[in-house]
Amino acid sequence: MASALITGGTSGIGLAFARELAARGMDLILVARDEARLESVAAELTEVHGVAVEVLPADLSVREDVLRVAERLEDPARPVEWLVNNAGFGLHSTVLDPADIDLHAKALDVMCLAMLILGGAAGRAMRSRGHGHIVNVASSSAAIFTGNYSAIKAWARTYSTGLALELHGTGVKVTGLLPGWVRTEFHGRAGINASKLPNIVWIDPDKLVRTAIEDAEKGRIESIPDWKWRLAMFIGDHGPRGLARFVSRKLTASRKQH
Repeated sequence: MASALITGGTSGIGLAFARELAARGMDLILVARDEARLESVAAELTEVHGVAVEVLPADLSVREDVLRVAERLEDPARPVEWLVNNAGFGLHSTVLDPADIDLHAKALDVMCLAMLILGGAAGRAMRSRGHGHIVNVASSSAAIFTGNYSAIKAWARTYSTGLALELHGTGVKVTGLLPGWVRTEFHGRAGINASKLPNIVWIDPDKLVRTAIEDAEKGRIESIPDWKWRLAMFIGDHGPRGLARFVSRKLTASRKQH
């Protein structure tokens, strides 16, 4: 039976991926820091969907933990058909405050370096078998300029496309996922007050994941669920750069007020 390894698989988008892939009969390897929550989610998925769930506690800001996950991806005796590079967290902090340097460094480790290492490990293993799927979770904020978070997600988007091009023709499909505002606990954990946002900007996580999986299976290099966010990304990518900077200034100013 095919298996999927999901980082950050116990909450938010990662948990939505876990539930959807389990519902499709896929065995799972869940990676997260909280071992108790890993065990709880694994028990739920096994009971509801009857799939095997392996838990792999790891802190992806720690190099040794990342390499341990990479070893699991490259284990030829237990092949992984899907990698969902999802682990991450919000950055509701300024790039100017020296007190936040460690936080920004951790964000780069988790959302850039870990993605690079794990994507490479999965890509090598899948290429040797001639098939596989890698989904790298970036963000629609990659098209704007809201501090280090946008910079990190722009890197993730570019990296994902670069990996897709390197693996073109090998049977391995790589898709960058660019969600907008998704109804999960992500924003609350980051200290971002999203209560005043209109309903139209929100995306249901289950719909997002189903669309992402369909796009990955079709071999699309990017997945942007929902027409409104596809339009927003088109404007961000192809519209006046001054407009993107204006929107970014407004968003940055709004965050400073909370």
